[in-house]
Amino acid sequence: MRTRVFVDGFNLYYGCLKGSPYKWLDIRALCAALLPNNQIELVRYFTARISARPSDPDQSTRQQAYLRALATDPLVRLHFGHFLTHEVTMPDAAQWRRGKIRPVSVIKTEEKGSDVNLATHLLMDAFSDAFDMAVIVSNDSDLVEPISLVRNHFQKGIGLLNPQKKASRALLPLAHFVKPIRGWALAQSQFPNRMQDAAGTFHRPGAWAAKGSP
Repeated sequence: MRTRVFVDGFNLYYGCLKGSPYKWLDIRALCAALLPNNQIELVRYFTARISARPSDPDQSTRQQAYLRALATDPLVRLHFGHFLTHEVTMPDAAQWRRGKIRPVSVIKTEEKGSDVNLATHLLMDAFSDAFDMAVIVSNDSDLVEPISLVRNHFQKGIGLLNPQKKASRALLPLAHFVKPIRGWALAQSQFPNRMQDAAGTFHRPGAWAAKGSP
């Protein structure tokens, strides 16, 4: 079946990559391993560029290396949202549990746009009859409505590759199949440590070489 894959990058990362040795993930190789009978014509990867933090100054450098690796694959398209960081006042959790409301100022960072971008491209590709099967790499129940429209209005197949331990109950009834993303598939779907693109040679981030590294 003509298949397009729609990847929520942050849902994938926090669902099964964070704390693992498999962050240097070749996403199309992963899809091929889990969908051996599908003709994967395009992978859309949705994310946002992160900024370095005082606690982890190399975080953005690692992400840029990974985005560079993804961009070497002509069948992978990158789509970017953005981050909003601002100061907000929220109740102190410990005080709240004691029945007191003590507001404290915190820095809140929110990723914006990836879920909306994913839903938009999913619907536009369905409208354009660009696929027979849409495979969504996410467990986000916010995607219920666009997935429902793709299945019931456009009469397309829906598959879910679930990066988390349990699949969303809201998404399950909409899927023709659900597959968990297992460690074996991640392990066999890694980019080479050394890679090449038009700008030259680059490497897997050193911090990602050790199991459990951030």
